Amino acid sequence: MSQDNLLDLALKSVSTRRGFLVTSLATGFAIAVQPVSAKTITTSARGLTVGEVKIPVEDGEIPAYRAMPATGGPFPVVLVVQEIFGVHEHIKDICRRFAKLGHLAIAPELYARQGDVSKLTDIQQIISTVVSKVPDAQVFSDLDATIAWAGKTGKGNINKLGITGFCWGGRIVWLYSAYNPKVKAGVAWYGRLVGTSTPLTPKFPLDVAPSLKVPILGLYGGKDEGIPVATVDQMRVALKSAKAPSQIIVYPNMPHGFHADYRPTYRQQPAQDGWKRLQAWFKKYGAS
Repeated sequence: MSQDNLLDLALKSVSTRRGFLVTSLATGFAIAVQPVSAKTITTSARGLTVGEVKIPVEDGEIPAYRAMPATGGPFPVVLVVQEIFGVHEHIKDICRRFAKLGHLAIAPELYARQGDVSKLTDIQQIISTVVSKVPDAQVFSDLDATIAWAGKTGKGNINKLGITGFCWGGRIVWLYSAYNPKVKAGVAWYGRLVGTSTPLTPKFPLDVAPSLKVPILGLYGGKDEGIPVATVDQMRVALKSAKAPSQIIVYPNMPHGFHADYRPTYRQQPAQDGWKRLQAWFKKYGAS
């Protein structure tokens, strides 16, 4: 199925709804991940312009969190793609961390039409009632709109475009980078690499690896129960055969979500190492 047909399907799926189910961002952390860890990082907004913005999309507008330096610009743009928990406080903090590095970072709420996951208490419920209903084509279209918005503000240099994402968002990093070759570089944190094709999620990263031109850095945990190392090895082989300038790092004995400092899965050493690698990757390939 072509990308145009996928987009038509996505827009048809939302045209049956009366308005968007999420019109503003959640405050704090998603209920499903509380209580948050004492190791939770909170990045100051001092010297930054931060807050919620509205992104015009095909069928209305979606909320997003934006952070950038308070003065100067235009700044390199980085798309921050949410975990399955939506754009809650951790994703907002990631945006502020990027802003401290001189980026305009923006995280659009990509479940806006399907539902508010921040108030759901069970991960399986989040997946079955919201996440499983989100079409990839809709996500791609919303990310396109987010980039366009960043460029029109005059504060974003979309010629220096990066993308990063975590878990659900990690998968999107691979797929969106294959869809949009204007992305300079991407960093995928433990995004699922293989899966069963459906009308809404027709491809997975392994499927697009042979044609991938955008350099992607994949950061994975050796003890991730949801992403077997065997699938990571498959992805490495596929990338090598395509001679793509991408790379995958596996941190031995690390669990899924090792960068999520607000959760028990957080592991400081690989989280900090991965963040340093991200910065070097973006710099090397022109996204910063």
